[in-house]
Parts: sequence; C-alpha cells; structure tokens
Amino acid sequence: MKLAARKRNLWLRARMVQLIREFFIERGYLEIDTPQLISAPAPEVHIEAISAGGRYLQTSPELCMKRLLASGFPKIFQISKCFRRGERGDCHLPEFSLLEWYRTGIDYHLLMDECEELIRFVSQRLDMGGKIPYRANKIDLKKPWQRISVSAAFDRYASTSLKSALEKGCYDRVMVEEIEPNLGMIMPTFLYDYPAAMAALARLKPVNRALAERFEIYIAGLELANGFSELNDPAEQRFRFERELQIRDAEGKETYPMPERFLRSLEHMPDAAGIALGVDRFAMLFSGALKIDEVVPFTPEEV
Repeated sequence: MKLAARKRNLWLRARMVQLIREFFIERGYLEIDTPQLISAPAPEVHIEAISAGGRYLQTSPELCMKRLLASGFPKIFQISKCFRRGERGDCHLPEFSLLEWYRTGIDYHLLMDECEELIRFVSQRLDMGGKIPYRANKIDLKKPWQRISVSAAFDRYASTSLKSALEKGCYDRVMVEEIEPNLGMIMPTFLYDYPAAMAALARLKPVNRALAERFEIYIAGLELANGFSELNDPAEQRFRFERELQIRDAEGKETYPMPERFLRSLEHMPDAAGIALGVDRFAMLFSGALKIDEVVPFTPEEV
C-alpha cells in the first residue's frame, strides 16, 4: 500500500489518540511516560523480547506502571511503543503501540465497564454513531455488551471441552481456529475467567483458584485488549515467573533476568486492575482496515 494512500487512516488515527487522552484526562488519570529500554521484561513463554545494548526493549510498560501504582499513583495511563521479536502478520507488528491504563480499588468487572465507556466515547466523538461497520459486520455498541466465560465459549463454539483442550495441549489452536472467529460479531464481546495456567500476571479468583480474573475484548473476531485484576502477591508472582523461565529454557528460548525491582514493589501495591489495548488494532477497527499495515506510517519492510 502506497504511503499517500494511508493519509485518511492516519488522520483518523491521530484524532482517535487525541480522544483517548481526552477520555482519561477528564476522568482524573495521570498520563505517564515510562522508559522503553528496561533491565528485564516480564518472562512469558510466548513473548520474545528484543535485546539492545545489554538491556531490553519493553514488550509492555506493565512492570514500570505497576511500580508507580505501588508508589501511590492511583489512576495512570500511557500510550507507548512496544517491541516483540518475530511478530508480523495482518494484525501484528514487531514495533507497535499500546494503550495501558491502571486503576486502584477496582477489579476486572469494573474495568470491563470502563472499557465499554472508552470505546463508546471514541466512537461517538468520531461520529461513528452507535454502530461500527467492520469486516462486513455492523457492531452494535449499545450496552450491555456480551460477556462469556472461556469455559462457556468452549462449550458453545469448540469441538472439545476446555478441560480436554488443556489436557491435550491444544488450547491455543482451538481458541484461534474455533472460538475467536465467532466472538464480537454482533456486539463487542468480553471473554473472561481464563484458566489459571493462562493467568500471566492476573489474580486468581478467591472462590475458584482454577480460574484467573482475566478478560479479553473481541470485536468482529479481532482481539483488541487484554485486562485483569492485578496479582499483588510477590511470592506467587515470582513462582510464576520462575515457571515461565523454566519452560523457556526447556524449549531452548532465551531466558531473561528476573525483574527484581518489580517483584519488590508488589509488596506495596494495592488491589488494582489494568489493561493493555492495541492502538494499531483500535485504528483498524475505526478505519475499516483489514491489515495493520494500513494504519501505520511505515511498515518494517519500508524502513
């Protein structure tokens, strides 16, 4: 796609980013800007960090932002560049933009409510009205949005149960091939209550520790955001990081330093919820673009 052909989408994207800032500033959030070059990323099996001069380009600003939560900043947001090695496709770039926001005193259910408010706010201010046309669908933004648990989604859309998929090691394949294409086709869908094995940095449900207080947002089959009630138990988080590093080592992948400053800060972090939303995919949604290449000034192949 020629650079000039992206002009309309880049104007829309710029307006969208301005509206995101307006939304959070009006609600008393502090915009912050954390370093992109960090000493240690969060060790996750399926996310590959890019090393740079003995440090790493951030895969997400999450660790630094949570350290701010622990230091007494109750409502913060950031729009930042992030980097992940090996990610390239119609909806993926190795260098991409994330919106992350964190708020103390709420859980993942209240965070879902705030996600609804943000997306409806941006849509209305862009004169999209109450429906967004995308991928031959008209997505109705009228509340309440659909909320479906991972277990229920497997029962409804998958050829196997959640339990069986986890036991057979085919969870990711079934999710991508059988479940995700059905999500958010009429209205945005929150997929929530992930298995504990997929908790990452999320808190487990107190009444059922087999599940994590985590959700993702899907619109027209497009995964837009990943949020959760934050784990603030440093011992549990260290255990999870160690397990991820062991798996990475067994698979011959690079193992990262333990993010010790982050783990120490968890001792002081209050209950909170936070989320990462893909800005590039958000722009795809509002512009009608089918490829992420259409909403960025340059792709990796053009620089």
